[in-house]
Amino acid sequence: MTVQDLVDKLNLKVLSGADGIGGKIAGCHVSDLISDVVGNAKEGDAWITLQSHRNIVAAALLKKLSCIILVNGIEPSAQARSMSNNENIPILSTQSTTFETTGLIYNLLSDKL
Repeated sequence: MTVQDLVDKLNLKVLSGADGIGGKIAGCHVSDLISDVVGNAKEGDAWITLQSHRNIVAAALLKKLSCIILVNGIEPSAQARSMSNNENIPILSTQSTTFETTGLIYNLLSDKL
């Protein structure tokens, strides 16, 4: 599954980093702690969080994540958007909760894994 597939299936809003939307999603990591993401996320994971500052892009870049999904309609900071665009790491948004988003992505990826 690609990031674009996920955007289409879940009706996610692409906020920045659109040039990276063709990337493959290998799995998913759910956390609001940068240290947890750096320690436990795997390359190619989609990351679900409510954090919106520029460090989310730095962590995603370090771990080579496929995208960042902000829940509850949260918008990223201007610095996060700029970094996302520069590094081609998509930041996506949904009005859904973390729980709902995680369940939907689990169902989509479980067929692919």
